[in-house]
Amino acid sequence: MMIEPSILQHATPLADAILPTEHGEFRIRAFKESSTGKEHCVVYVGDLTSGSPLVRIHSECLTGDAFGSLRCDCGPQLQASLKAIQERGAGAIVYMRQEGRGIGLYAKMQAYALQDTGMDTLDANLALGLPGDGRTYEFAADMLHCMGVKGVELITNNPHKKEQLIQHGIRVKERVPIIVGQCAQNRSYMATKAARMGHILPM
Repeated sequence: MMIEPSILQHATPLADAILPTEHGEFRIRAFKESSTGKEHCVVYVGDLTSGSPLVRIHSECLTGDAFGSLRCDCGPQLQASLKAIQERGAGAIVYMRQEGRGIGLYAKMQAYALQDTGMDTLDANLALGLPGDGRTYEFAADMLHCMGVKGVELITNNPHKKEQLIQHGIRVKERVPIIVGQCAQNRSYMATKAARMGHILPM
């Protein structure tokens, strides 16, 4: 069932400023989620209110985004998306503070330690009594609604993101695959996403 956008428009922008990057100049708008206190942001360029801008919903990954970890493909996905959006001239990264698929940094490190003993990423989370993927995307849709976005071309390999955006009132014209960052160190991680978590990946 689709939720009417009017129900979702309760994300209030806190600040908006220029963000120069190696991929070009963007703007960045910060939001605060009242139910959790978490601060999220939208990094964007161009007119988001017409057509179907190129959008990626990106969950925070400190190890991949900031430190260049090869255990995942998160950092390369973020950089490739910024580049593609700038080249398109209209689009956004919705950056969600949902570290470790929603389990948080501390638990993510505990899961890493279990992965070092041979568990895959899904079983490691479950062994800690945590969800395999605890992320939600309702507030991501809220932020897009507040930015005037009606429909998107969604950069993702994860059909669940597409389903949640549609459920919360954002039209998804097209799913745009993003195949980057695969290497020997994350082969098992990628295989688990494809085989056990429903991500659409060429393995």
